Amino acid sequence: MTAVAELMDYADVIERFDPVLGLEVHVELNTNTKMFCGCANEFGGEPNTKVCPTCLGLPGALPALNGKAVEGAIRIGLALHCEIAEWCRFARKNYFYPDMPKNFQTSQYDEPIAFNGYLDVTLDDGEVVRVEIERAHMEEDTGKSLHVGGATGRIHGAEHSLLDYNRAGVPLIEIVTKPIEGTGSRAPEVARAYVSALRDLLRALDVSDVRMDQGSLRCDANVSLMAKDATEFGTRTETKNVNSLRSVERAVRYEMTRQAAILAEGGSIKQETRHFQETDGTTSAGRTKETAEDYRYFPEPDLVPIAPSREWVEELRGTLPEMPSERRKRIQQEWSLSDEALRDLLNVGAVDLVAATVEAGASPDEARGWWVNTLAQEANAREVELAELTITPAQVAEVIGLVTSGELTNKLAKEVVQGVLAGEGEPREVVEKRGLKVVSDDSALLAAIDEALAAQPDVADKIRGGKVAAAGAIVGAVMKATKGQADAKRVRELIIERVGS
Repeated sequence: MTAVAELMDYADVIERFDPVLGLEVHVELNTNTKMFCGCANEFGGEPNTKVCPTCLGLPGALPALNGKAVEGAIRIGLALHCEIAEWCRFARKNYFYPDMPKNFQTSQYDEPIAFNGYLDVTLDDGEVVRVEIERAHMEEDTGKSLHVGGATGRIHGAEHSLLDYNRAGVPLIEIVTKPIEGTGSRAPEVARAYVSALRDLLRALDVSDVRMDQGSLRCDANVSLMAKDATEFGTRTETKNVNSLRSVERAVRYEMTRQAAILAEGGSIKQETRHFQETDGTTSAGRTKETAEDYRYFPEPDLVPIAPSREWVEELRGTLPEMPSERRKRIQQEWSLSDEALRDLLNVGAVDLVAATVEAGASPDEARGWWVNTLAQEANAREVELAELTITPAQVAEVIGLVTSGELTNKLAKEVVQGVLAGEGEPREVVEKRGLKVVSDDSALLAAIDEALAAQPDVADKIRGGKVAAAGAIVGAVMKATKGQADAKRVRELIIERVGS
């Protein structure tokens, strides 16, 4: 059994050390085919059915570069304010791993297609941090290993392993930051906010579905600590393939507290990869981290260099959509949002969802209310991102429309949302299946009111005596009798009319 690591209190970490981050984000492009062959680029499917001699690395098979992948790489670089190389080429990154069928990865090394950029990141309180981008380069993804048996799902202790090469050769863009310094106690928050902002940007570009749960967006988090009086970076660890925004923040924070405890005791940090454990937020050792020399990079002889013309680059620049930061400023003006209200939307990841709900016909205020309150609470309870809830902006807009038309009360609407989230169908289908439509027939309401008044005759006297607030007791009784399906406002009106007649 692995010993529990010693950790330093986070406040003490910040007092004694300066964290330095480096974030490497891998983005699977949504091209129709793989990077160097014509196999379908689709998630899932029966193992080893979307493969060919090229992506399996069979002898004699030659790669052919996917032009759409190059286009996507350039558009990503431009959106990140990068310089676009006038000439670049692929290299072979040599290493053995069972899910790398060629025993090398076709990647870019010292000649990336995009370099020297930045992304401005907004934190929860509105502070903006500029994250410098070192490079964004093209490469291919690996296959997947499934380790069967054992307690951890990893190779150690497994009875046997299975390999699925469907993902081998899928187009990847790896976006690498320069060292991120000076963030202090906010380092974990900066890491999460950066990946979130990058995900929003990539979604706006429509170059990837950025599904962290499916691995189409993955973050490797490099963390090191410097003593306050140090002039050189400390030894870093690289926590691999972190697959949610929350986990990125937790992984960085944990590594800071773990490394600080080791350094405080006079120990040294191993340069290694580490695995993040979702269950308890810890990391565990992987393998000793290789250096560039270990990979024996050399130019890929089977692919010609890439030399995108300046005219093509400018043409692609013209295809860039409104960037998320610009869109937020516009939306803030159009919806008359305060800075605080906008931050609330940003903090729960609801800007795009609310905008799409407004486009589907809801008012901004109603859309905000549902996503920031009701649905954000659902996401928190399920421990998922808001966008991962199984309800669409169009469905939320439909629910809002049913409330506006008087067919549902807010209480009933929440039940409808629960039904949609449970997979019971579209909002109107849930209304029919659960029998949730508002009782709007005055005769049915009057019958329930008469029954409630008969049970509480003293309330009628109070209302006649001018204590209109007493009508609340009758409203409550009617709502109970109609299982919450009456329009409370209409019930109150009918009560006053009934008692006064």
